[in-house]
Amino acid sequence: MLAKEIRTKIINVVGHNGGHLASNLGVVELTIALHRVFESPEDAIVWDVSHQCYTHKILTGRLGEFETLRKNGGISGFTRSNESEHDYFDSGHASTSISSALGLLAARTLEKNDGKVVAVIGDGALTGGMAFEGLCHAGLLSQNLIVVLNDNQMSISPNEGSLSRYLSRLTMSAPYQSFRHRFDSIVSKIPLLNKFLTKLIYRLKRGLKGLFLANNLFVDLGFEYVGPLDGHDIQGLENVFRRVKKLRKPVVVHVITKKGKGYNPAENDPVLFHGIGPFSTSDGKVEKFDTMSFTECFAEAIVRLGKENPRIACITAAMEKGTGLGAFSRRFPERFFDVGIAEEHAVTFAAGLAKGGLIPVVCIYSTFMQRSIDQIIHDVALPNLHVIMLLDRAGAVPDDGETHQGVFDIALIKNIPNITYLAPASACELVSMLNHAVGLKGPVVIRYPKTSCPSELPSFAMPLDDGKGVLVKAEEYAPSLSVSLEDYQAGSVLFACTGGIFPEVLVAARSLVLESIRADVYNMRFIKPVDEKHFIETAQNYDAVVIVEDGIASGGIGSFLKEVLLQGGYNSVSNMGFPDRFMQQGSRQEILEDAFLSSQNIRTEALCLLNAARLKK
Repeated sequence: MLAKEIRTKIINVVGHNGGHLASNLGVVELTIALHRVFESPEDAIVWDVSHQCYTHKILTGRLGEFETLRKNGGISGFTRSNESEHDYFDSGHASTSISSALGLLAARTLEKNDGKVVAVIGDGALTGGMAFEGLCHAGLLSQNLIVVLNDNQMSISPNEGSLSRYLSRLTMSAPYQSFRHRFDSIVSKIPLLNKFLTKLIYRLKRGLKGLFLANNLFVDLGFEYVGPLDGHDIQGLENVFRRVKKLRKPVVVHVITKKGKGYNPAENDPVLFHGIGPFSTSDGKVEKFDTMSFTECFAEAIVRLGKENPRIACITAAMEKGTGLGAFSRRFPERFFDVGIAEEHAVTFAAGLAKGGLIPVVCIYSTFMQRSIDQIIHDVALPNLHVIMLLDRAGAVPDDGETHQGVFDIALIKNIPNITYLAPASACELVSMLNHAVGLKGPVVIRYPKTSCPSELPSFAMPLDDGKGVLVKAEEYAPSLSVSLEDYQAGSVLFACTGGIFPEVLVAARSLVLESIRADVYNMRFIKPVDEKHFIETAQNYDAVVIVEDGIASGGIGSFLKEVLLQGGYNSVSNMGFPDRFMQQGSRQEILEDAFLSSQNIRTEALCLLNAARLKK
C-alpha cells in the first residue's frame, strides 16, 4: 500500500513539475526496504546520480514539500546535503557513490563510529570508470561497505557494453546461498577457531563459489556477493539487508528492478520518461512545441552530414536521445558509438578514431564534459586531432539545479591551445558551424543552450569568417523601431554576446532603441579564435560596450574581450556573466534573473555604463 501511494504521489508531482520519473518508479520498494532496515541518518545511504531519490525524500520528512520538487525555492530533484541530514552528498553526476561512500566509511572507522554506509548505484553508473576505482579500493581496504547494485539494464538510454551483458548473465544459485548461510551459522558457534581452520573454511567457501558462481567480478575484487534479488519484493529485500548489515566485509547486493514500474507509459518507454517535462498523467502524453530546439536542429544536421560524408562517426556517453543522436544511430549504426557513462573514454576514443582517419563528433552535455577536460587537453588538443565536440545544455539549464548548469565550459576550455570554439545564436548558425567544423583540421567545440532556436535574422546566414562575429543592427532586428542615426540623441551602445544568451540581449537592445539609444548587437560566433583588431574597430563606433556571456564571468570570454578593449584604449566597457557561485534550480528566466543576466539586468548595465561615459566627457 505504501509503495502504491508513493508511486501515485511521484507520478502526479512529476506530471505537473517535470522530473526523473522512470528511474524513481523503479526503486520504490528498494528504497522502502533500505529505510526499514537501515537507520538513516545514523546509517548513511549514498545515492549515485541521485535522480532516483524521490522515494527517499518522501520517507525522510519531505512529503509536505514534495509539491515544490524542482521549482525555484523548492526541494531539489537530487540529494542535497543542505536540504536534509539524510542527504549525505550533493549528487547529480554518475559513478561517484562508491568512492564517496567508501571515504565516509573510512572516516567513520577512524572515528569509531559504527554506523553503516550503503552506496546505491545503478548498472548504468557502473559503466563509469570511477565506479571501478572505488570498487578496487573498497576490496583492498576490506571494510564493511555495502554496495547495492540496482540493475535495470538502463542508464538513460539502454546500457551498452560488455559490463551490461555481464550483469545480464550474472546469477547466484539458491543452493549456494542457502548452504552459505547455514554454514556460516554453524561456524560462528565454534569457539576459538585456530588459523588453520579459518583458512580451510575460507578456501572451502571459495571453492563452493567456484562451483556455483564462476568468474564473479565482485567476488574477485574482494566483495561478498548476494543476488540477483527481486528488487520489488520488499520482504525479501529486508531479509537480505538484515543479514548483510551484520557482515564485517564489503558486500555487493545485486537487485533486479524494472524502470518505470507501476506506470505503463514509463514502463513501455523508460527512455522518454527518464527525465521528462510536464505531461498528462492520465495517458502519459507530453506537450509538443512547434518551435525547433538546438538539439533537434543538430539531430537533423548530423544525419545530413552523415549521408554526405562516410567518415563522420558519432559518440555519446549514455545520451543517445538527450543529445539528438537517435536518428543518426538508426541510420548509421556502424558509425555510432554509445560508450556508457564514460565521458573521459568517449573523448579519448574519439581521438583514436580521428587518428585512424575518421571525423568523430562527440556529443555530451556541457556539465558532463567537465569530466573530460584532461582528455581534451592531453589526447585531443595536444596532438591537434580533428575531433568535433558538441556541448549541449550550455549556459542556464532549467530545473535540474547546481550540478547541471552548463556555465563552466568556456572558462575551462577557452585557454586550451589549438581549439576552435564556436557558439551559434540560431539554427542556421548551428548548421553553418557544423559544416565549418567538418572542414577544419584540429579540434572544434560547439556549445549551444537547452532552448528553442530564436527567429532567424539575415545576419545569421552570413558566411563564417574565422575569429569574427556579425553585427546585428537595429535596422535589422527591429526595423519598425529604428530611426535615422541623427535621431539617436541618447548615445550608443554595443552589446557583444555569446549565441546562447542572444535572445535576452536582443530584448535589452530593443528597449534601448525605444529610448532613442542606438543599440546594436555583436553576435560573437567565435569564442576562440578572436579577431581582436576587428573587434576593437567595431567597438570604437559606440559610446559604451557591454559584453554578455552565458558562462561564468571569471575567466570567461567577456573578461578577455574587456581586457582587449582596455589595452586598445577603449574604456567604457563592462562584462556580464554568471557569478562565482553555483546557480540554484529554477526556470531559465529565474536562473538568469538570479545571476543578474535577465534582459532587464542587461539593459540596466548598459544605461549605467552610458551614464558613466557621459560623465567622463
